[in-house]
Amino acid sequence: QVQLVESGGGLVQAGDSLRLSCAASGYTFSRYTVAWFRQAPGKEREFVAAIWRSTQNTYYADSVKGRFTISRDNAKNTVYLQMNSLKAEDTAVYYCATDTGLIMSSMRTPTMYDYWGPGTQVTVSS
Repeated sequence: QVQLVESGGGLVQAGDSLRLSCAASGYTFSRYTVAWFRQAPGKEREFVAAIWRSTQNTYYADSVKGRFTISRDNAKNTVYLQMNSLKAEDTAVYYCATDTGLIMSSMRTPTMYDYWGPGTQVTVSS
């Protein structure tokens, strides 16, 4: 079965960097799009970044563009989210997600993903 496990979260100060990892198992990792979402207390889960299955093209939310970078290592079945210049408003639980039947127009919609990790907390103090 598909399993995703995030790691790398923590407490940092504004301006610092973190790298999150999402380790995948149970499916042919390289064939599927993987995305990062985040959810802050009292807010809806929102799209952060995605790396598309076939082209390896990357996509970002406007709020993180230029600061965050998503990448994948298919040999390690792992997707990374490098987060630089962190801000207090980046504080959230970060989740990775994947889906076997995702279409491009649904990439930013969390309900279109079938598989999720448990999440990792990122807290940025100002």
